[in-house]
Amino acid sequence: MSDEAAVSYNGPERVFSGVQPSGNLTLGNYLGAIKRFVAMQESHDCLYCIVDMHAITVWQDPSELTRATRELTAAYIACGLDPARSILFNQSKVTAHAELAWVFNCVARMGWMERMTQFKEKSGKHKERASLGLFAYPALMAADILAYKATHVPVGDDQKQHVELARDIAQKFNQDYNAQGFFPVPEPIIQGVATKVMSLRDGAKKMSKSDPSDMSRINLTDDTDAIAKKLRRAKTDPDELPADAKGLEGRPEARNLLSIYAALADEELVTVLDHFGGRQFRDLKEALTELTVVKISPITEETRRLMGDPGAIDKILEDGAERARAIADPVMADVRRLVGFV
Repeated sequence: MSDEAAVSYNGPERVFSGVQPSGNLTLGNYLGAIKRFVAMQESHDCLYCIVDMHAITVWQDPSELTRATRELTAAYIACGLDPARSILFNQSKVTAHAELAWVFNCVARMGWMERMTQFKEKSGKHKERASLGLFAYPALMAADILAYKATHVPVGDDQKQHVELARDIAQKFNQDYNAQGFFPVPEPIIQGVATKVMSLRDGAKKMSKSDPSDMSRINLTDDTDAIAKKLRRAKTDPDELPADAKGLEGRPEARNLLSIYAALADEELVTVLDHFGGRQFRDLKEALTELTVVKISPITEETRRLMGDPGAIDKILEDGAERARAIADPVMADVRRLVGFV
């Protein structure tokens, strides 16, 4: 951490991140977040959350939310997260998230919230119809992170703004309550060649599980035929593939498909460009289909196996929540004291 407020924090380094249980996980979720979650548990103390409270900022069918929470937990584990090494839990089981979010609602400024681009995107032209939760959820995201005094947050590029807000809130709380160094100033970790995977139908839009077109994304539940069909129909341009990064300028679909290949193959983009440069999109799509099936099929199969025992998944979530509460509860006790709550 680089700024003065962070330097004064002398607690342990800790990683926190989370994913919403709303709709099927996509290849974008895997490459942009979960794949890096798995790598970080080898070197850090990690908490990985199913953020079910964030999910209800837009209406969710209750029974579907229950199923999706379990499925995301199963997918976490199928992707390689180990409940024995990392803390896996769902947000609503730890009350510190909601309690600290209210304190942060009173620390954050309206102007900070109004500049959040994701609220503008999700609320659209009728923001007066959006829920208050959708507007205020960046304060809850800050609480997610700081309830555990997390120092590092692996996120996709599109979530960087929310971590920057968490940094602002941490610093303002420390200043307002004369508690320099109480909260760390968390650092976003944005690594890899596919930190923001784009739509297969439009290289200028993020791959999203909420996109109306299922052809815009690869779901982690897709079978081989679905993967092949979607990649075969993925948008391209008429030119051959470039041999260097400069040749990707103004070609978002080429950049997206090549970046996905690089991320799945654990190769640098320059290596992939060298291999496919001068070739047709058809060759890349065939190779990418084969690679995607090899990487995703085991995750799909293991997720389905784990979903066969929902009781076991619930036990993992409860155990994780108990471990999470052991970290967050003392932090909240200190927050109450600093704020002046009796």
